[in-house]
Amino acid sequence: MPCAQHEIERHALIGDCHSAALVAADGTIDWCCFHRFDQRPSFAGLVDHLRGGWLAVTPGAPARFTQRYRPSSNVLETRFETSSGAAVIVDAMSLGSFGPEMPPMELVRLVSCERGSVTVDVEIAPRFDYGMTVPRVRAFGSGIFAAYGGADAVEIETDAPLRIDPDGSALLGRLRLAEGEQCFVRVRSVDPHMLAPQRRGRADVAARIQRADDFWSSWASRCTYDGPYREAVVRSALVLKALTNAPTGAIVAAPTTSLPETLGGVRNWDYRYTWLRDAAMHLDALFALGYVDEARAFVAWLARTTAGRADELQVVYGSGGERLLPEIDLPLAGHAGARPVRIGNAAASQRQLDVYGHVVSTVHRWLEHGGELDDDLWLLVRGIVEIIERRYLEPDQGIWEVRGQPQHFVASKVLAWVAVDRALAIAERTGRDAPLDRWRMLRDAIRNVVLTRGWSHEKGSFVRAFGDDVVDASLLEIALYGFLPADDPRFSSTLARIDTELAEGPFLRRYRTDDGLPGEEGAFVIASFWRVIALAAAGRRREAREAFEAILRRANHVGLFAEEIDPATGVHLGNFPQSFSHVGLVSAAVAIGTLERA
Repeated sequence: MPCAQHEIERHALIGDCHSAALVAADGTIDWCCFHRFDQRPSFAGLVDHLRGGWLAVTPGAPARFTQRYRPSSNVLETRFETSSGAAVIVDAMSLGSFGPEMPPMELVRLVSCERGSVTVDVEIAPRFDYGMTVPRVRAFGSGIFAAYGGADAVEIETDAPLRIDPDGSALLGRLRLAEGEQCFVRVRSVDPHMLAPQRRGRADVAARIQRADDFWSSWASRCTYDGPYREAVVRSALVLKALTNAPTGAIVAAPTTSLPETLGGVRNWDYRYTWLRDAAMHLDALFALGYVDEARAFVAWLARTTAGRADELQVVYGSGGERLLPEIDLPLAGHAGARPVRIGNAAASQRQLDVYGHVVSTVHRWLEHGGELDDDLWLLVRGIVEIIERRYLEPDQGIWEVRGQPQHFVASKVLAWVAVDRALAIAERTGRDAPLDRWRMLRDAIRNVVLTRGWSHEKGSFVRAFGDDVVDASLLEIALYGFLPADDPRFSSTLARIDTELAEGPFLRRYRTDDGLPGEEGAFVIASFWRVIALAAAGRRREAREAFEAILRRANHVGLFAEEIDPATGVHLGNFPQSFSHVGLVSAAVAIGTLERA
């Protein structure tokens, strides 16, 4: 039978720092990749509810559901109550004996009846290649199965009485649990030629859940943040950690692809890759919470991936450092009919000037936190400044990756200034050889062009792009990165205009201009948090708190955010959960805490 359509916000995340799964509020797993975030999913009902695949453990009677994470953990509990009893499903992705470096690439589910008795329906329908490959399911013994097809396979172990469906592509069953009784499901990804399903038993599943819980709670306990909204900050930190790739050090923007920014529309992108911009902001948030190991791993990934060659730098990479990310449209139904479903991302070939500022800022922050500057990183920094010297007066696609004609985006020029400013600080801090006087002149030249060509005397504000007359939420970066202080009259008037033209309650649209695509997207969550940071930096404490709390109320039932939110309905839009959104939450909470301690 088809997978139920679950709204984007009706999901929770579980992961193993390699990849992730999404668990709907009724306990259905309708998205799961193993091995890496950008690999082919084994369950993809989220983007095609008819044939994408799912793992459903649901009550066999009408029920009321609640869902929560265990405290300071990414282990999830979904509780359901029926007229006859109550049960809880505990979900985790397994971690290896030594943490997430070498996990077994499996998800585990343990169902426990807590009260009375409950009927439980189980349906396991793996589908490979985003649902386009229907596997063959075979039994290897009582409760031991395997599904295989194409280049993928999974081993399945359960103590539920399941049967293979007539089509031979899924497992189905119903059981009755009395108070104190349990059942489990384990799904493990393997290469097809390595299939060798084994019986490990329920005790092993319970041990793996406990190991995952111990890992996550131990990691969360190292958070040094003691300011306001700590519970929301720790939950966001756990999301950010889950979106890191343990073996390589890469950081992905989101664990999903093609969740729509416009319901039923075409604004559907694959975010399971490493954007240098997103990763830089991600690390800034973790630095603020006392975490440095993730930065060490990412900086090593950055040095390896770029090999110090700034002239070959691109905006986005695969989490292993892959450069080729061809964008392909898949013949799938899409989430709630939003097509096309895309894999890959054509932004890899765009020129976005602001990315240089984020890369150099990452290196600068790394040094501030005790890191070292190796030769490859220094070559990268120097090369970036040389590129900016040649190109800062050229147009680009900008932070929002518009697919129309390149423009002279003001935020891009501001981040070019950031790149030179931070490169100067790095050279001065480390004593590395650099043409400091020339770099200072370049920094001043970029500043002057922003203050003259990026400012509209008629509108009394900075504008989105040279020669334009509209504002854009990315202009908030002027204060975020210290180009101007937040209380500078030029920034204050720009913020006021952004509020007037882009704000809807506490939320901000990115812009209100044509970007070459049909449909209207939602409000951008990180931009909304940037506004909170700007208010806090300007000393407007009450306004900052009120806006922050209003945004926080629109988090989903377990505290997660997608990329965007419809301000009118609260519906979450775009890929989920989104690193950018949780970075914004952490940074805004820190900004409010800093203001209150001042």
